[in-house]
Amino acid sequence: MKTKKLVISAMLIAIATVLSIFQPFQLPFGGGITIASMMPIVIIAFCYGTKWGLFSAFIFSLLQLFLGAKTVSAFFLPGEDQMVFWKAVVVCFLDYIAAYTVLGFGGIVKNKIKNDLTAITLGSVIALLLRYIIHIISGAFFFGTWAEWFFTQEGFYAIGANIMEAFSGSALAWVYSIFYNGTYMLPEIIITAILTPIIYKALSASGALQNGK
Repeated sequence: MKTKKLVISAMLIAIATVLSIFQPFQLPFGGGITIASMMPIVIIAFCYGTKWGLFSAFIFSLLQLFLGAKTVSAFFLPGEDQMVFWKAVVVCFLDYIAAYTVLGFGGIVKNKIKNDLTAITLGSVIALLLRYIIHIISGAFFFGTWAEWFFTQEGFYAIGANIMEAFSGSALAWVYSIFYNGTYMLPEIIITAILTPIIYKALSASGALQNGK
């Protein structure tokens, strides 16, 4: 049983990693919409519990950090994107380690809701909302200086002018972070919430999953 659990978890982490590479929509400063790349991690957490889910999500976060090596290295090396060392470390922790590890909470409502499909749907929304919140915090504190530039870009100017008139300083940074990260995280939440119960039901019916406590 333990071997099956390890094999299934490894396969789902691998699938999640491959799915995360394909991003039909990408933002210039990181983040993009994937084909439900976080869904496999949510399924692991739902099937095997929060502790195992967090461990698996942590492994996934390390893989994401590795895949984002080009972006990450720019934070530390001389250039336009270089940051003070401690800030670069915190950004890497928040945007990679913490943001992806919280996906392990995907099974947090299991056994609290009788219907598994409803429970895994709600769990996926909770897990991805936690990731969204972490990105908002990181964006507001470390990338808020880009707010004015962002809201003056083509396609955002109409709404951006009103936002900059209503907000300034740290408040503008928070609005920018909520808006920027929301452009990819909100679609991700919707896509994952729709596909996760469908895929989970299919895998459960096929006997591919070992549904633990």
